[in-house]
Amino acid sequence: MPPNHQRYREWTPAKIRSEANRIGPMLRVLVDRIIEKRAHPEQGYRACVGIIGLERRFGADRLEAAAQRALEFQVLNYPGIKSILEKELDRIPTSERLEQEPIQHSNIRGSGYYH
Repeated sequence: MPPNHQRYREWTPAKIRSEANRIGPMLRVLVDRIIEKRAHPEQGYRACVGIIGLERRFGADRLEAAAQRALEFQVLNYPGIKSILEKELDRIPTSERLEQEPIQHSNIRGSGYYH
């Protein structure tokens, strides 16, 4: 293992899942999806460790809310989670996100066009 990757050797899947579960259930689901999505689970460890590390900067509650939002939009990477937190998208209540009207425009055909 290269020297810059050796520090991840101590992070096993069990430890990653345990730390994510300590923060919250949505983060645990997010971590599970990141690990499952990769062809080799080890490829997801670095992203998971980075996401868990965001707790120090943003706190557990915000990280849990960001995980929920990330799961809604299938954002399964560190830069996406960090962006959600930095732009404070995790603080937008779920009801506000769901109440937005769809865009109506003559150039948008919709699902009926293709049937």
